[in-house]
Amino acid sequence: MVGTQGRGFRIIKPEMCYFCFDVLYCHLYNLQPPQVPSFCNENYPLFVTWKIGKDQKLRGCIGTFNEMHLHQGLREYAVTSAMKDSRFSPVSREEFPSLHVSVSILCHFEDGADYTDWDLGTHGIRIEFNNERGSKKTATFLPEVPTAQGWDKIQTIDSLLRKGGYKGAVTPEVRRSIRLVRYQSEMISVTYADYLHHCRSRSQGEH
Repeated sequence: MVGTQGRGFRIIKPEMCYFCFDVLYCHLYNLQPPQVPSFCNENYPLFVTWKIGKDQKLRGCIGTFNEMHLHQGLREYAVTSAMKDSRFSPVSREEFPSLHVSVSILCHFEDGADYTDWDLGTHGIRIEFNNERGSKKTATFLPEVPTAQGWDKIQTIDSLLRKGGYKGAVTPEVRRSIRLVRYQSEMISVTYADYLHHCRSRSQGEH
């Protein structure tokens, strides 16, 4: 079980990850959704990330910058990130025992002065830009993504432009035209083994 980020921000709980596993299990096996969880139900922007296997390859990551009640937000995005990330096929029952899940709760949103006005390893970034056709686009990387990939700031921005669908040449002018918002997150991750231990130790459960 791993927790990262978050300075003076202590909402995140491992139970949120267990709840995501519960929600996805019930979805995959067409069972009644899990009962109301015991953790707080305050409003926050959030992301749910699924990874798979020993090398923890990304399997799905979707969230919202709109504040949502945590119970409903995690219920919704646990399934959406596993089943509807357009970069991947839907998660299958067979894959379920190989999954890892991370929940990120976002906070401390600030406008950046320019595309470099953020700190690697501390901030997530959301950029807004016009693509080569002039359409407004947005894209985000959570705080842990650039360091996990070994990117510097320029590589991160360029990768984020590509993620957002920018297909033209990435020039200094394009980078300077970006509107950037930086934010922080509190993130916790659990493995399927953690989840299984949790299921066995709780007095009653769905499975």
